[in-house]
Amino acid sequence: MTRPEHAPALWEQESEDAGSPPWFPGPLVRKLLLVAAAAIVLSGALAAWWVSHAIAQDSMDRLVSQQNDEVELVARLLASKIEQSQKVLSTVADSITPEMLDSPASLEWLLQQGLPAVRFFDAMQVARKDGDLRVNLRYGKLAKASDLDPAERDYLVRTLLNGKPLVSGLIGSTAADARVMFTMPLLRAEGRVMGAVAGVLRLQSQGLLPHSLALPERSESRLIVFTRDGVILSHPTLERVLGKVSDEPGLGEVYAQWRSADQPLAAGATTQLQGTHVVSLASVPMPQWLVARVSDAQAMLEPLHGAQRRAWWLAAEATGAVCVLAVLAMVWLARPLALLRQRARAVLEAEDREEEGAGEAGADGPWPRSSGEVDDVVRVCARLLESRRLGWRGAQVVERQLQAVLDHVPLGIALTRAEHVEVVSLQACRLLGYTPAQLQGHSLLALLAPQEGGVDVAQRVHAEFAAHGVFDGELPLLRQDGGTLWVRAQGQPVQPGDPARGQVWTLEDCTAEREARLQQAWERTHDPLTQLLDRTEFKRRLQVLLAERAQRGPQQQPDDGGGVLLFLDLDHFTVVNDVAGRDVGDAVLSHLARLLESEVRQTGWAARLGGDEFAVLLPGATLARGEAVAERLRAAVQAWEPAFQGRSFTLGLSIGLVPLVPGLREVSAVLHAADMACYEAKRAGRNRIHLGEVRALA
Repeated sequence: MTRPEHAPALWEQESEDAGSPPWFPGPLVRKLLLVAAAAIVLSGALAAWWVSHAIAQDSMDRLVSQQNDEVELVARLLASKIEQSQKVLSTVADSITPEMLDSPASLEWLLQQGLPAVRFFDAMQVARKDGDLRVNLRYGKLAKASDLDPAERDYLVRTLLNGKPLVSGLIGSTAADARVMFTMPLLRAEGRVMGAVAGVLRLQSQGLLPHSLALPERSESRLIVFTRDGVILSHPTLERVLGKVSDEPGLGEVYAQWRSADQPLAAGATTQLQGTHVVSLASVPMPQWLVARVSDAQAMLEPLHGAQRRAWWLAAEATGAVCVLAVLAMVWLARPLALLRQRARAVLEAEDREEEGAGEAGADGPWPRSSGEVDDVVRVCARLLESRRLGWRGAQVVERQLQAVLDHVPLGIALTRAEHVEVVSLQACRLLGYTPAQLQGHSLLALLAPQEGGVDVAQRVHAEFAAHGVFDGELPLLRQDGGTLWVRAQGQPVQPGDPARGQVWTLEDCTAEREARLQQAWERTHDPLTQLLDRTEFKRRLQVLLAERAQRGPQQQPDDGGGVLLFLDLDHFTVVNDVAGRDVGDAVLSHLARLLESEVRQTGWAARLGGDEFAVLLPGATLARGEAVAERLRAAVQAWEPAFQGRSFTLGLSIGLVPLVPGLREVSAVLHAADMACYEAKRAGRNRIHLGEVRALA
């Protein structure tokens, strides 16, 4: 007995490891190494990203804090300059007496030579309570009262009316002419207003907003001073002075938001991010000014980004080094496991070859030693190998005994699993003409011979197993030489209720018995002379046809394919018998039988009813089809002239044709109607066709 082939073992499928060194780790360890390396790389990347992000955020926070402090400092500086200018102007106001307002000469002397504080301002004016301008001093020279700018006169009038010091808005339309006026009321001892004094500072003067305040000019940052109305007072680019702050990138959006919120000027500084810009704002309350520092965050942090990139490379190198060291350490630690895997594969491959010597060598070879899990697995493997070796030896004994039984038992035996032969006896091989090696692995049901009528034998076998769990019957099997062998087959599951365990088949040749049985059945239903159906079998088949049509009900029209019955009588046959003898008559009847059979073999049945009377049944034929067949038969017999000893005989066919209309049940009535139609054909002159009719019986 040859053992069945089986699928390759799992270790045989790992061909990619066949040439690897013994210390090379297996797939599981390689996956663990990959996971560990990925974890190290991922943790390193996350740590580097987190540190980089934290540094970037800290740098941004420091930039915001530094810029916030800077604009607040500049705002305080400007506020102190405004306050200083007011103090200087207050000193001048304290030096002017009521008598001086009435003496322009003494007032002019005081302003030009008597008070050094006057030189702090670019221009100075003194007016009385009634609005009369007493002195208009510009750049150290007296000017006409009419030269006073209307805006400056307006601020003087407001101070005279309100009795409070003022700081004007921006006066002038050009950067060179732009200036700010400070006013101070002149009060008598009792506190009544007797006049007003005003000092004017150019916008870009050292006492107010020198151009150096906005310097140094940097591409990534700008210091801008502007009014509440959005007019730029100080800018690193002189051309932008008196321009609109709404045109400044980054600052314009922040200013628009502040204006739309209609917020008052708050003390202190605020900073916010606007796109890629960091914008810090601080207010100078007295003149209603704002100080802004606008920085490009990306440009400011570019040095940091460069340092971050260098840090990323260093982190990548460090992570790679740690990853390599960790992988090498894990490979070294997993070396006993890799050796154990190689040793186990060698043992399994040796035993799979079923060679006693190789198996012994594989089992007795050295195993790797390592404390812990590897030693535990080695002990288990050694015990399993010993048990397997004992079991394998026992299986060899049983296999040899079973092989002896299969070689000598006079019965075909086959063991199948999933319909494929695994074990087969010599007697089964002899019956089918195959060798055991040719049948092993072959599908047993694929050996089934095709049957006439398209009968699916394999489906019948499956149905028997599904219904009863066993099979017991006759099956046609194909021999290797192409012949058909009928066997009595019995199939039972190896373990009831578990088809996956396989089936046991016994096969016994029954071809001769079946042929004898079929021959007896054929002789009982056929006429021995003509080999056609006899009268009894013909009536039985006609009865079956009528019963089936009766069950379907009256669904057809009379000439709509219900079937046709022909009753045939051979004309002048007695002449042949009388002149040529009975043997020639029998030959004529046999020839007529072959003629009928060749005409209706594919569409119906022909039968000899007795003597020279025949019948043809055409199921499913229309009346026109039946008439055409009858005419071909009549013409063929008429054209045939059998000869005997130089004498020829003329024959003919009288045919009675009856359509099988719906509702017919009685065979005798149908045959009688066809016989009467044939009789009418003979009465009409023979060798013709007569259409008869049979009434449906209730």
